[in-house]
Amino acid sequence: MIYRSGQEWRDAPHKRVALFGMSGLGKTHVSNTLRETGDWFHYSVDYRIGTRYMGELIADEFKRHAMQVPFLRDLLMGDSVYIASNITFDNLAPLSTYLGKPGDPAKGGLAFEEYRKRQNQHRTAEIAAMLDTAHFIDRAQSLYGYDHFVCDTSGSICEVVDPSNSADPVLSALEDAVLLVWIEGSEAHTEELVRRFDRAPKPMYYQPDFLAEAWADYTKAHLGQVDPDAFIRWTYARALAHRQPRYAAMAQRGVTVTASEVAQVASDTQFIDLIARAIDRKPD
Repeated sequence: MIYRSGQEWRDAPHKRVALFGMSGLGKTHVSNTLRETGDWFHYSVDYRIGTRYMGELIADEFKRHAMQVPFLRDLLMGDSVYIASNITFDNLAPLSTYLGKPGDPAKGGLAFEEYRKRQNQHRTAEIAAMLDTAHFIDRAQSLYGYDHFVCDTSGSICEVVDPSNSADPVLSALEDAVLLVWIEGSEAHTEELVRRFDRAPKPMYYQPDFLAEAWADYTKAHLGQVDPDAFIRWTYARALAHRQPRYAAMAQRGVTVTASEVAQVASDTQFIDLIARAIDRKPD
């Protein structure tokens, strides 16, 4: 780890962390809290994916639908209007909408092969965005004068790396640049995330082998009739269980804090204290 003790972390003139864990456990909450102090640069991996690496794909999908409306088609063909994604740190809906859900087209679903293509696009984009971390650390300091840096990773980071491989290129690059911090949820947190997802299912990225197995099991059980929302609801709880050991393996290269601890963070001072304690309690 780039900080060998809690005191070394406290004394470091440049504090650099990458937060990872299930979406909904506090990564963006903490990142926003740190950014609002004016001393921390907030690098959102999802935002980078949705702008730098998939922005054109997202905008083209919007245009494809707009071209089906004669009124909008004429305006687009005449360059009288333009369509763009208004993705923000707190609104990633354009990215989620593009990823979509597989299943019955009459219910808004994508053909499975198209869905897999978009999943692969996301995988490539997420890897590239993670590898941009060191560049943004340098950029944040040299261009904007930020001493401290927080990388707000995507919930699917554990799906695009091999946590069991000590030479995984993405994890190795991150480990050299930042302190990896796992925000670990409890069973109660997981149950709440499942309930929240059931109320408002959203597209997600899945590891290819996991997705293929889930699709095969679901289509077999439902005789090939796939309601898109029903499929991703059914898959979500399985995905959380699939991700948990992968997160835990990643945490061996960094430190672990709990979602309950993170929920209490209301200032950068409290965050610095939390990370110092996490470093000092990590087994040698």
